[in-house]
Amino acid sequence: MPFDVEREVRFGLACGPGSDGRWRGWFRVEVTAEALWRLGLHPGQPSSVVDGPSPPGWWHAAGERYALTRQVS
Repeated sequence: MPFDVEREVRFGLACGPGSDGRWRGWFRVEVTAEALWRLGLHPGQPSSVVDGPSPPGWWHAAGERYALTRQVS
C-alpha cells in the first residue's frame, strides 16, 4: 500500500437509527494531504475539479461491457 496506514490514514465508523427507525452505518476514510501529494494528487490538478456534466448512463455501461469482453494477453 502506498500509505503508512498508522500515520497517514484514519478510518471512522458511525452507526445510528435513521428517520425510518432502521439502523444505518457510515464509514469515513481520511488520508493526509502529504500522502496524496506523494502520489501526484493535489487540488491544483485540472482533473481534481468537476469540469462538466457526467457522461450518460449508456456510456458507463458500454465501458463496463468493453472491460468484461476485452482479452488480456
